[in-house]
Amino acid sequence: MKHARLIRSTLVGIAALLAFAGCGKSQRAEKQTADEVFSIEREAPGKRAFLVVNAPGKWSVYAGASVGKIDMTTPLLEGAQTGRVELPLKNANHAFFRVKSTLGETVLAERHLPMAGGYNFRDLGGYKTADGKRVRWGRVFRTDDLNKLTTEDLAYLASVPITSIVDFRSESEIKAAPDLPAPSVRHQYAYSITPGNLTSADDLNKFTKKQTEEFMIEMNRLFVTDERIIGQYRKFFKLLQDEGKLPLMFHCSAGKDRTGMGAALFLASLGVDEKTIFEDYLLSNRYLAGKYDPLIKKNPQLEPLYRVSPEFLRAGFEQMKKDHGSVENYLRKVLQVDLEKMRSLYLD
Repeated sequence: MKHARLIRSTLVGIAALLAFAGCGKSQRAEKQTADEVFSIEREAPGKRAFLVVNAPGKWSVYAGASVGKIDMTTPLLEGAQTGRVELPLKNANHAFFRVKSTLGETVLAERHLPMAGGYNFRDLGGYKTADGKRVRWGRVFRTDDLNKLTTEDLAYLASVPITSIVDFRSESEIKAAPDLPAPSVRHQYAYSITPGNLTSADDLNKFTKKQTEEFMIEMNRLFVTDERIIGQYRKFFKLLQDEGKLPLMFHCSAGKDRTGMGAALFLASLGVDEKTIFEDYLLSNRYLAGKYDPLIKKNPQLEPLYRVSPEFLRAGFEQMKKDHGSVENYLRKVLQVDLEKMRSLYLD
């Protein structure tokens, strides 16, 4: 209990520090599917889009403003080359793509959003569920802070179009760095996950690296056991079950801890397997690379605060299983999630 109280009193301290900074073995081609071979990447400058092709064979790419509006009459581009191929889009708006190839067909969008003023912006679509379905692209996005987005970034998000923003940051974080919402945003929700206060933030500087890792593990247990935090995730899922609030973007400062648990719970509610959930969670290390280097250099023993580790998320998942038998039971009984409705909204 003493350690839990320390977690409660220092969580905001971590947020303040973060806010201060401003695959497996390859398979043979014949066994691969279109989902495994093709992906979309975008560059932040100019929002140029590229088709990434990882296996030989003929392909055709079609594009549209939504999955239902992909123009299948005329290919955007055709080819047989592998590698990174620029797509001739007419504008820098967000788009969806259908690829037809010798390996089959797949619908794609960019996983990592091309933000010049942000780091950890990601679409949670495209993941495969245990029963073979796919999470719909362009419905739910996880991000880090939104206070440094450029005019081009905001125009791009408006073309999604982002309708709702959920902010897990503390009141002090929000006041210090208010969101810059895209003009399409109609709803903003502050669901602060910030128990305690800043008075014990200095304690973090006294931690060893091992203590910092233990702290992060305990914090993830707290995410799924603290009643105040549970209340915020419960409200988050209520929004997710309201189709009128979509597309929805949720975030904190780094988009890795409070947001990381929210994303993991969202994917779990759709039946995505834990291996995939953990892989998505760990992508924060790739996309946040460099953002917190000055803070890590100043206090290297606090490096675990600025990254994610499988042990962190696993602590929360194991706690849910210990207390409720399974993550699905936790979602149903504690967060009051209608799993059938979630899957009808988000799966193809």
